[in-house]
Amino acid sequence: MIENITKLTTVLNYVKDTFVGKDDVVDLLGICLLARENAFLYGPPGTAKSAIVRALSETVKDGKNFEYLLTRFTEPNELFGPFDIRKLKEGELITNTEGMMPEASMVFLDEIFNANSSILNSLLMALNEKIFKRGKETKHLPSLMFVGASNVLPEDEALNALFDRFLIRIVVDNVNPDLLQQVLLAGRKLENQEENEIPGIHADEVRELQKLCKKVDLKPIYEVYLNTIISLRNTGIAISDRRAVKLQNLIAASALICGRNAAVISDLWVLKHIWDTEEQIEILEGIINRTIEKDENPDSHPQALQNKAPNPEEVMKDVKILVEKWDGGSISFEEQNVIKDKLRYLQTRCDWIKSPEQKQYIQKEIEGLWQKILQSV
Repeated sequence: MIENITKLTTVLNYVKDTFVGKDDVVDLLGICLLARENAFLYGPPGTAKSAIVRALSETVKDGKNFEYLLTRFTEPNELFGPFDIRKLKEGELITNTEGMMPEASMVFLDEIFNANSSILNSLLMALNEKIFKRGKETKHLPSLMFVGASNVLPEDEALNALFDRFLIRIVVDNVNPDLLQQVLLAGRKLENQEENEIPGIHADEVRELQKLCKKVDLKPIYEVYLNTIISLRNTGIAISDRRAVKLQNLIAASALICGRNAAVISDLWVLKHIWDTEEQIEILEGIINRTIEKDENPDSHPQALQNKAPNPEEVMKDVKILVEKWDGGSISFEEQNVIKDKLRYLQTRCDWIKSPEQKQYIQKEIEGLWQKILQSV
């Protein structure tokens, strides 16, 4: 087990070194790979979404990769393969899947929300059950992970089921300007890299780790996890029973990649990335950070310890927005809970502000809003 985890860690570190400033993206993809769950990359063009997935796929040896850019006119044959002409002459509808998605270990579907009705049902089954079904054909897929990407979030309700199949949602943005020089140097290095310089892990070794992931002991965090799911639902973040069950795989993967056979509370950091809308990103970060901040386990996942230094002006702006919403009156119970959760999150962020004067000023505004909230009860 240790040897395979070391290989996976080496692979992930290689991809991180190649794509400067994308450690969070790579770590989340590694968690999904280990848990055999699907990941969705969201961000503007030119932020290396495709390149990161491609680089990770190349490190999985003895496996086939499948990558496709979907359009509104993409047909099933383009993803799953055409019907076998020889069998068709004999009256059998058999798909020739050679080189197509049903035979791939790593699958990347770009502009996933261009999926049309002709491929949607087959895609949903492939993503959720790892099964390809067409007519009388049923084939279990060898896929280790599906990754989808898009520049936009789905607006058509018909695509909500497709979005729901991606357990983790990852924001991929342009890197901090301070890192731009490193990005340019890493990009040049990548273009000149020889294939034998790329570290690797065999597909069967990944599958062994995926089996071990199922054996990670989650009992130490069950009560906290259950309460967190209930809290998120009360905040208005929709988490179906199916997703609640599957999210346990991600928590187990966080523990396993750290070399542990039991989960700790800090492994719940992965729940920051189960948002449905951009507005939920900060809410989730606030709730989950408060849940895991007291866990001082030395073997916590590095991403569990990440708290981005806040911009005081942005925090103050967000506080004023909440004050205006509350003072506006006639807000629903659910909206009140959202405001409270955002306020708690901003309160947590305020603790990380370095300037004592700015911190004190913002805290005063936050306390003023809490007083208004308490008076309304």
